[in-house]
Amino acid sequence: MTDNPKPVPSGNSGPEAARSTDMLLVAYICYLISIIFGITALLGLVIAYLKRGEETVSWRISHYTWLIRTFWIGLLYGVIGTVLIGIGIGALILFATVIWFIIRIVKGWMRYAKEEPVANVESWFIG
Repeated sequence: MTDNPKPVPSGNSGPEAARSTDMLLVAYICYLISIIFGITALLGLVIAYLKRGEETVSWRISHYTWLIRTFWIGLLYGVIGTVLIGIGIGALILFATVIWFIIRIVKGWMRYAKEEPVANVESWFIG
């Protein structure tokens, strides 16, 4: 009797894909938690940078890029808002940044749930 090994499916299934998908979900969760505990966004950023290089499925790569860009653009908006807090417009910029951040994360997570790539991943706005 010969044991024929089962073929490993290609694409976005199998144990490696499950681990990768889980890490993508963890990155999104870290970003959402960072709305209350800001430091968790750094953990999500590190995950996104590390996993994007290992990922082979294009729709997942777009999500990691989306998360990385969301962090850096959000940080830029946050610094601008903080600098301008003294002249009154900073609080408005910071509030808008939080809303922008939430919308980007929710929009990305919804596409993640459908296993779709993020549309216009290079966008500075909502995308």
